[in-house]
Amino acid sequence: MAPRIKAINAYRPRVEQGNTVQKPELVRALSRATGLVEGSIDQSNKELRDHIIEYCRAGRAVKVEGLGTFTPSIDLDGVLAIHFRPDPALNYGINVPGTFSGTIINREFIGYTSEDLVEYWNEQHPEDPVVIND
Repeated sequence: MAPRIKAINAYRPRVEQGNTVQKPELVRALSRATGLVEGSIDQSNKELRDHIIEYCRAGRAVKVEGLGTFTPSIDLDGVLAIHFRPDPALNYGINVPGTFSGTIINREFIGYTSEDLVEYWNEQHPEDPVVIND
């Protein structure tokens, strides 16, 4: 008997991840787009990072308009972390119809529910079904 998550993960749509853009590539692109020298962009990025850390160390969230909000938190063991909540403009921007140029794996299953994916799994894998408990 297959676990439900195995069936869902087998068919759910997902973005095929390309190579991660590293800092030098991003800095070069920003430099070309803005006319700023690469060193200034790199230094500004480091200053932004350091100031976010300092404000979060003081228990303050940092909202960067158009980018998102950085919020300090603490877990049960006392370990501090910074959580990031993207600005809605980022999700709106990636969802502009017709602009996504990446690859979507299992595109044909867009709009299916998890129950639909389990049903499809069971049809494709009768020897290893997911048993649906009501």
